[in-house]
Amino acid sequence: MSGRKQGETPADEGGSGTKPPRIKISKSSDAGDAKNVSKRLKDMEICVPIVCGTIAFYLGRKASESQSHKWTVYVRGATNEDLGVVIKKVVFQLHPSFNNPTRVVESPPFELSECGWGEFEIAVTLFFHSDVCDKQLDLFHHLKLYPEDESGPQTTKKPVVVESYNEIVFPDPSENFFARVQNYPAVVVPRLPAGFNLPNPAPIENMAERERGDTKDHPLSQWFLNFSEADELLKLAAARQQVQAHIVKLRRQLSVMDGLPQFSKPTAGYEFT
Repeated sequence: MSGRKQGETPADEGGSGTKPPRIKISKSSDAGDAKNVSKRLKDMEICVPIVCGTIAFYLGRKASESQSHKWTVYVRGATNEDLGVVIKKVVFQLHPSFNNPTRVVESPPFELSECGWGEFEIAVTLFFHSDVCDKQLDLFHHLKLYPEDESGPQTTKKPVVVESYNEIVFPDPSENFFARVQNYPAVVVPRLPAGFNLPNPAPIENMAERERGDTKDHPLSQWFLNFSEADELLKLAAARQQVQAHIVKLRRQLSVMDGLPQFSKPTAGYEFT
């Protein structure tokens, strides 16, 4: 095992700031729907852009053989908004050489800091509020301590930053989930058809008691990568959601015209998604 790695090192994930494809969460199980009394909005999607990352500082003169770097792993909103309206808790699975390698963070900001000497893959598991999704999402992030350019001595002033951008997509969201996030800046939601009324959202447990969870004034925010296309991606996602809402409206109008309770089959040659 290399002196710079704890455990096996995965293949290069493409470097900092890469944007993988959208992650579409499979629809909730029937058992989950039974527990959740809120109705579901068919043919609609809610999109939550997130960033998973690590920031590692070299300790310089304070470094020892077993602790050469201080690092932080985190899940944040792509625009640094509070993700607590969607995510209930995050579990970080560290290398087994750490004491208590399974770390659970139950409120935002979803992050933890440690000291160590080696690079390894961190398993990051997201758990969502009950009205969002009854499934967990497993992500993997490679902790990087050493810069690509190792021609000179490592500095204590500039950290090594690795971040990855993802869009989590929730199909057929519950009315309660939609109502809670419809005006929330961290979440992309479609426009509802005219005259459609949502119920008042049920509050999240302990929401009023917890501290501010956004990362806009985070001590490490100056090192967060700026995904220059993030705003454009959000605009495109919003436009896509509006098109989907328009399709739903047209389906209902056609159902009324045809005297059918539901427009169950698309016109031949077209596919509605």
